[in-house]
Amino acid sequence: MWRERGLIVLLFLLFQIHGEDACPPSSCGKISNISYPFRLKGDPQGCGLTMYELSCENNITRWSLLVDPGLQQSNCSSLPRYFFSPSNFTHSYLTMIPYPLYIHPKHGSSVWNYPERLVDEHIVFWNCSHPVTGNPKYVDTRGCLNWKWKGYIYAVAGDLIAEDIEVGCEVKLVSPTSWRGLDTNTYSYDMMHTALLYGFELSWIPLACEDRCSDIDCYFSSSSHTLQCYNE
Repeated sequence: MWRERGLIVLLFLLFQIHGEDACPPSSCGKISNISYPFRLKGDPQGCGLTMYELSCENNITRWSLLVDPGLQQSNCSSLPRYFFSPSNFTHSYLTMIPYPLYIHPKHGSSVWNYPERLVDEHIVFWNCSHPVTGNPKYVDTRGCLNWKWKGYIYAVAGDLIAEDIEVGCEVKLVSPTSWRGLDTNTYSYDMMHTALLYGFELSWIPLACEDRCSDIDCYFSSSSHTLQCYNE
């Protein structure tokens, strides 16, 4: 029984590999090599991943992204209606991977020149049974938010260490952000709301590196505009 199951899995993997190789690249406008993991709308089934499906409109390549309808640009009382985390998405929750990881040191200036840091931070909303006065990380939200919960609601930017967790407080909401303007040492709810409006990023690079190089040890060549394996 186990031998038969193993054979079925092997045949499925071989079919997948053959299918990816058999898919010719698509094109739209100036982009002439749309290939795995990306796909163009209308490509044969099995070519590329549906989560990276692009569309071609008036000879312009587009990728539709979802925007949370609960957030409003000039309304600090607005909150995300849906609280997703990057961990909800396959091949994306690599919180300790800094952008420079993908840039080879021998290839000129990098596409991403951000300092090494976490890709994602979090805005955490706490419901406390008492006022928090001794910890500046806890930002009072009463000036913006009209909560229906009893007690006191605070927002905290970034992840907390154990000594920062106040007795009598519980986590109510958590929302990720990739906004690089967020300073977790500046205690401002306006800044936190701007970070919520930015949302969080999902990168296709780890999956593409894994597919091309069998791991995530690759870099983006600014000269050829392609991903290259370190061992090439």
